[in-house]
Amino acid sequence: QVQLVESGGGEVQAGGSLTLSCISSERDWTSLTAGWFRQAPGKEREFVADISWNGGTTYLTDSVKGRFTISRDNAKKTLYLQMNDLKPEDTAVYYCTQSSAHTTDADMFISWGPGTQVTVSS
Repeated sequence: QVQLVESGGGEVQAGGSLTLSCISSERDWTSLTAGWFRQAPGKEREFVADISWNGGTTYLTDSVKGRFTISRDNAKKTLYLQMNDLKPEDTAVYYCTQSSAHTTDADMFISWGPGTQVTVSS
């Protein structure tokens, strides 16, 4: 069974930074698109960013453009999300996932991690 394990969450003040990491046990991870979603209390899970198998193409939701950067290290089977200038509205559980191609539809992603909490205080 494929496992994805996120780390790097925590509590920061507005304007601060965090870097999330996600390690995958997927054998074919280097051929998959990898992404991040987040879910705030009482809200639906929403797309944050994803990155193509070779890192050549990235997509970010409008609310994080210019502040978040997604990257991957295929040799380490690790996905990253660098988050700068964090805002209270970024507070959520962040999930790592993977899919066969770019999509913002959570139902099309497979093998979700358990999530890591990010809390941004004002």
